[in-house]
Amino acid sequence: MAHIEWTDDLSVGIEAIDRQHQRIIGYVNKLYDNLHDRQLLADVLADTVEYTESHFGFEETMMEEAGYPYLRAHKRIHDLFIRRVAKYKERFVAGEDIGEELHDTLVRWLITHIKSEDANYSASLVAKFGRDEAKMTKKKSWFARLFGD
Repeated sequence: MAHIEWTDDLSVGIEAIDRQHQRIIGYVNKLYDNLHDRQLLADVLADTVEYTESHFGFEETMMEEAGYPYLRAHKRIHDLFIRRVAKYKERFVAGEDIGEELHDTLVRWLITHIKSEDANYSASLVAKFGRDEAKMTKKKSWFARLFGD
């Protein structure tokens, strides 16, 4: 697999989340560009994991505030993915060449996840916040809620 191209069928119809998904796609594409450079691969892997976890937190907070009924199931999917990527990271640290396998996994998972699971919550978030990003981001951030800011 090569680069992921953003297409309209990947949009969940919420600009803030679409931009986050596009950024994750950028990380996955950068991973592909650096498959054979262990240091760059390590950096991209760390950035991808960090940003994806932040994105998951944002999504989960918005789903919670919108009263999305399948939040727990969606969160479990996120948690399973984080554990799966952590195993890749362990293999990488142990010296395995996981670049291509990881890239293929990320591409398949991301596209499937956006088109199915993420598309499912879109209507709930739009009903609560509209398509106005300011309404969505005006809410207390998940970070602030977590750390009491």
